[in-house]
Amino acid sequence: MSRLRCAILDDYFNLALDVADWQRLSDRVDVTVFSHPFASEQAAASALADFEIICAMRERTAFPKSLFDSLPKLKLLLTSGMRNASIDMEAAKARGVIIGGTQYSRDPTAPLTMGLILELTRGIGRENARMHAGEPWQTFAGVEIEGMTLGVVGLGKLGSKMAGIAKAFGMNVIAWSPNLTPEKCAAAGVGYATKEELFAKADIVTIHVVLSERSRGLVGRADLARMKPTAFLVNTARGPIVDEAALLEALQQKKIAGAGIDVFSVEPLPVDHPFRKLDNLVLTPHLGYATEDGLRIHYGQMVEAIDAFTERGELPRKLA
Repeated sequence: MSRLRCAILDDYFNLALDVADWQRLSDRVDVTVFSHPFASEQAAASALADFEIICAMRERTAFPKSLFDSLPKLKLLLTSGMRNASIDMEAAKARGVIIGGTQYSRDPTAPLTMGLILELTRGIGRENARMHAGEPWQTFAGVEIEGMTLGVVGLGKLGSKMAGIAKAFGMNVIAWSPNLTPEKCAAAGVGYATKEELFAKADIVTIHVVLSERSRGLVGRADLARMKPTAFLVNTARGPIVDEAALLEALQQKKIAGAGIDVFSVEPLPVDHPFRKLDNLVLTPHLGYATEDGLRIHYGQMVEAIDAFTERGELPRKLA
């Protein structure tokens, strides 16, 4: 059997080879790590043309039909997580490419969401930077989240976890999503609200829905216009769920107090993006899932899947 080539994509942390036992594949698979994003789809096609196996990190590199058509040798595409909206599943099937995913033991996104909320309301990072820069003392008077209302858009597994954390901080929680019912809210111990009510009443709105064609642009100009001028928006789900142009306008014109954003329509966020110039916007580079613990699980399961596929022909876990 000829040796196979495996590409690990978008390993921004240079951790992939350290947190999983890729050596167990060394008798049949050559592994190449790509630590930086491809400049274009054409660049990706050129770099990956000779690989039979690709390990993708979430949606960092998209796999539309045109890219699948440019990768004639590709047999197996693994992605971290059990969903990946950037993979054209029909195109993969048509090309005979097997798609598989990895599972989580837990999801660290909710604690990050609370971190963004605390940064927006208490300015921890801002004041830390000032202290290290030699500034004499504080200039930022924060606001208390205890007693505030948190509006959760999407009360699934992650949204419910976020609601529990918020209640531990003494917040009132209301929730909405297209299919959410008052009964489900009651079971989760949170209040039910219509979309209009949630954006109008919440002091902080946090988004926890899955990106799909239905949720793309779910939070638009009209929703932001309903928010209080003292309210904050937090998005740790996916960038395209929020109308970024409308959010930029709301922040520039101070229509809302601020936002905490971990996800963007284009990632990495371009260095000249106007978001980077706003002082009422807390930016993080898609940290929600990016922990060493999580990456160890993802890459470890990728090694297991490749081992089983190349040694015994076993198929990987199907995406949800």
